[in-house]
Amino acid sequence: MSRLAKSCAVLLLATSAVFADGNSHFDVVAELDSGPGNVTATANGRIIMSQHQFYQPQYSVVEYRDHSLVPFPNREWSATDSTAAVKLDSVLGIRSDPNGIVWMLDNGMRSGVTPKLVGWNTKTDKLQRLIYLPTPAAPKDAFVNDFALDTAHNHAFISDPAGGNNAGLIVVNLYTGAARRVLEGHVSVLPENVDLVIDNVPIQVKTAAGDLVRPHIGVNPITEDLNNEWVYFGPMHGLSLYRIKAADLIDETLTAQELAGRVQRYSDKPISDGISIDKNNNIYLGDLANNAIGVISADRRYRQLAQCPRLSWVDSFSFGPEGRLYAVVNRLHRSATLNGGDAQSKPPYYLLQVKALAAGSPGP
Repeated sequence: MSRLAKSCAVLLLATSAVFADGNSHFDVVAELDSGPGNVTATANGRIIMSQHQFYQPQYSVVEYRDHSLVPFPNREWSATDSTAAVKLDSVLGIRSDPNGIVWMLDNGMRSGVTPKLVGWNTKTDKLQRLIYLPTPAAPKDAFVNDFALDTAHNHAFISDPAGGNNAGLIVVNLYTGAARRVLEGHVSVLPENVDLVIDNVPIQVKTAAGDLVRPHIGVNPITEDLNNEWVYFGPMHGLSLYRIKAADLIDETLTAQELAGRVQRYSDKPISDGISIDKNNNIYLGDLANNAIGVISADRRYRQLAQCPRLSWVDSFSFGPEGRLYAVVNRLHRSATLNGGDAQSKPPYYLLQVKALAAGSPGP
């Protein structure tokens, strides 16, 4: 157990927050100097992370290799100062598939370019697929953030909180590159009127006029079960998790009303960012307000697995080989963007390995 996990375990004992199996359910793989965005792991164990755009990173995507970070897939594609005609701009969502393709969701917000989904083949070290997401699939205020990768149906399901009232999902056919916006404005994707307060400090955004407002962000967490049957999703600022069948999302014959009728409220959840799921349908998430890692079990009940002051904005759960579950800590609430213009976020940030309740599938 790392020093961080030990210190959290001591704190948990001191506060009587003791878990049934007596440990803190996580360990630190690496301390990072730059704030990570999302993480994925390939089937052969390569760990790839996006670098969060709130921290103006040198590279959009990196690989954790030999205790250091190197640009992924290479400097030409990943460096934010690159002059390449086609390159990564602002990547957050990142997933890998069983064929060794790492898919990167580029929101394009740093340079104001069209969002795109980029598939890089790690076996050939070449570009596999480039899919642009123009309007109306991604409106002008789109913030394509995370996605679920469906290798059975060869689709990607993207969460877009956009401007709030126009939040929605984007369904992308990976064969054709066609993209459709669905469930826009549905209750399952809209933010609820709940504030995120961490360590007694509310999340606040400074407007151009200098006013401080508490943002409410729509659909963000999204994942799909290992049978490629159900897609689970919900608003970041929301206390409900929803699900819908992948087959319904890709069915273009359904009307908007019919598709909305297929959405099910699945369970309670805390305010959360990225999520993942294991073979027993346990859904892992960061409990942001409580500096905690939580799980929604197959009986649809939520509980905390670990709580620690240093679990400060746990994000982006993703399975690797041998049942290893990775996550990152990026302290977004202390970034200038979410702290009213006052940059208080400092390293170290963390790459974590979480003790999962069951094995998952690498990548998605």
